[in-house]
Amino acid sequence: MIYLIGSLRNPKVQILANTLRDAGFDVFDDWASPGAEADEKWQEYERARGRTYREALYSAHAMNVFEFDKRHLDAANVVVLCAPAGKSAHLELGYAVGRGKLTFIYMEDEPERFDIMPLFANDVLTTLESLVDALTRAGEKNEPRAS
Repeated sequence: MIYLIGSLRNPKVQILANTLRDAGFDVFDDWASPGAEADEKWQEYERARGRTYREALYSAHAMNVFEFDKRHLDAANVVVLCAPAGKSAHLELGYAVGRGKLTFIYMEDEPERFDIMPLFANDVLTTLESLVDALTRAGEKNEPRAS
């Protein structure tokens, strides 16, 4: 399974997930289902309850979301970060690297600011064709199902 990391605000995540599924890959991106404003709504809710950020991090909601994402990250064979993405996405990628998973960063556009640390990932890919090729070589393509 491929765990696709990205930003809730990046519409390319859903497009990439669907494209990879159409190419025969098993892709997990269910974390995106709450939508682009999920983090802001959570913050509003927690502030209305009078909680600090640290208190909110240890709330039942936050712990549930964290465990959901972590469980699927742990189950993945390959992790792909769809850039641009935020701090949480990069922490997830770092976690996957530390766990020894095969990791890729996919970015269609040159970054505004160059960084060195993407070298922790196994590769940085800039075309869909190169990503599909790398995932295929990694053996992530689903085998045809017998009917």
